[in-house]
Amino acid sequence: MITAAQLRAARALLGLDQRALAALSGLSLPTIQRMEASDGVIRGNVDSLMKLVGGLEAAGIELIAEGTVSEAGGRGVRLRAPASTLAPTPAPLAARRPAGEE
Repeated sequence: MITAAQLRAARALLGLDQRALAALSGLSLPTIQRMEASDGVIRGNVDSLMKLVGGLEAAGIELIAEGTVSEAGGRGVRLRAPASTLAPTPAPLAARRPAGEE
């Protein structure tokens, strides 16, 4: 699913410290610290892993799994636009028409 190295790389791409990542994922700081100290694939409670991956994805991280098509191959992370910025943005107030005017 996700390795400790991917987790550290994702956090670095986002510019987050462990405490901020814990808040973003809804996990405790000790949980994040244990995950990052793991060897290889992170093992843990499925709910915690889902919260971690969901938080990273919402912040704009795409996890690249082993065997996934990628130019150089191997596992990794990629930064993309966060999910919150993918929604269309409303027009500026000056461009909006008052209600009833069309």
